[in-house]
Amino acid sequence: QVQLVESGGGLVQAGGSLRLSCAASGRTFRIYAMGWFRQAPGEEREFVASINASGARTYYADSVKGRFTISRDNAKNTVYLQMNSLKPEDTAVYYCGAVSSWARVGDQDKYDYWGQGTQVTVSS
Repeated sequence: QVQLVESGGGLVQAGGSLRLSCAASGRTFRIYAMGWFRQAPGEEREFVASINASGARTYYADSVKGRFTISRDNAKNTVYLQMNSLKPEDTAVYYCGAVSSWARVGDQDKYDYWGQGTQVTVSS
């Protein structure tokens, strides 16, 4: 069992930065690949970024590539999403999730655990 708690969201002006954190409980955190998804009002949840269990591999949506960086610290049971050059279209609730297979990181239906989400609002 893994419980996930996101933090770090907030209100920021366009061009600004935020760092989201996702703290996990449970000794099995380090065996899971982790992903960040987001959901804007009236929109479906979409993939943002993922990282494999060791942290050696990452994958990004085209919309955030070059602006966002995902990382993890397995000693602290935490995954991060550094978001730079934020745009109003990045406004959404951001969720972190844990998935047992790297091959499934892009499919939210394959995730085993989810956090409750954290709101990110980017003003123009």
